[in-house]
Amino acid sequence: MPRYRVGETPAIRIVHLNGPTFEALAQGDLAAANAVSPVPLPAPFADAEWCGLWQLRSRQAEEDPASAAWVTGAIWDERRHLSVGIAGYHAPPDLSGMVEIGYAVEARHRRQGYARAALEALLRRAAHEPQIRTVRVSISPTNLASYRLASQYGFIEVGEQMDEEDGPEIIYEVAADKL
Repeated sequence: MPRYRVGETPAIRIVHLNGPTFEALAQGDLAAANAVSPVPLPAPFADAEWCGLWQLRSRQAEEDPASAAWVTGAIWDERRHLSVGIAGYHAPPDLSGMVEIGYAVEARHRRQGYARAALEALLRRAAHEPQIRTVRVSISPTNLASYRLASQYGFIEVGEQMDEEDGPEIIYEVAADKL
């Protein structure tokens, strides 16, 4: 399939997955996930690299089924009709109105504008959700591409943290009313 031209923004939507899809992906069972997923998912979704994420999302959806509408979904390319990565919030807004954004694009689909399109979709939603006051993103100090992208949308550094899975991260935030 043709790639997008430089500067062309892909037409995407974030398709939220459901508890059974999370559960199947957590077990590495792509066939079972695709049997219940709202869109076809590619093999990398069931890779061991993302297994921990799916286990977490499966637990979240089991404990709070409504959280599935907030957490990790597929980045769905409307023109090409394929899933190119994942994006969503880590959880519904917390009591202070904060949500944290997460996204990842499959290696073969990088540098085509998908991360930007996913970030913009998440920021648009945050700007229109009255309960969201702050949007956060945590980025590895070595991930310059993500830092450059986030900095274009008004995110400012507010601290650091040690993530159990990802290691050291710099925390950036932007007020939802500034989006």
